[in-house]
Amino acid sequence: MSQWINDSVEMDPSHQLARLYQSGFDLQTFDRFPRAVGVVRDNCIALLEATPNGLRMIGTPGWRMGDVMGVLTQQGGRQVFQYKSETVEATPERLEALRRFREELQNLLAAAA
Repeated sequence: MSQWINDSVEMDPSHQLARLYQSGFDLQTFDRFPRAVGVVRDNCIALLEATPNGLRMIGTPGWRMGDVMGVLTQQGGRQVFQYKSETVEATPERLEALRRFREELQNLLAAAA
């Protein structure tokens, strides 16, 4: 029985959010996405939603551009983060920051699954 209690605590989104916060991620809410929580660090951002199995990422993490998230795309033969008509260059440093962000976020979410 105690294993079931430990497992259910690990899948509790509030415990997962606390673990993310303790690991250096900032948490945000967005009017545009009322059922999601934004997780931000080093200008990288991902949206998470609660499921019966705990938190999971919605889509792919991107680059924070003010109050919005730019997605990684190709434009004119180069990689950029884009939100509508706004773009930010996807420099090697930004791509590496995004890779580390995604990897650590996935590991923290998987540890609770």
